[in-house]
Amino acid sequence: MRSPKELTRAEIVRAANHFRWTRKGAKWTVIVGERELPARPLVLEAAGVPPNDPTNSHQAVEILRRLGFETRYARDQGEMGIKEREELSEKESDSILEMVSAITREVPEREWERVPADLSKNVDHYLYGSKRTDQ
Repeated sequence: MRSPKELTRAEIVRAANHFRWTRKGAKWTVIVGERELPARPLVLEAAGVPPNDPTNSHQAVEILRRLGFETRYARDQGEMGIKEREELSEKESDSILEMVSAITREVPEREWERVPADLSKNVDHYLYGSKRTDQ
């Protein structure tokens, strides 16, 4: 067993040729030849270390980038669908006042009645238990 940090490009390519992965949902992937493979499991396989090796995904991605491989993250902007991009731009166009107003409309009236009348003056009392300020 070697340290994953000592891997060469040839060792990654060799491991990728025989690599089989049936799970879905890997966030970090690497392009090796024509295949897109999960980054961390491939690095661990190439190094011959067990799956519980302390090498994390970010370290595996850095090793692969250093060796000249293209890596991808599952939620890159390029992979977002048109509908997701439209929803994101709609959310960004709202002012902070509109966002706060929308959130406060969702709070039931009975919950607003539970808010202390002196909350703004005594916020430290309600959060941390400090002495109340006089009114």
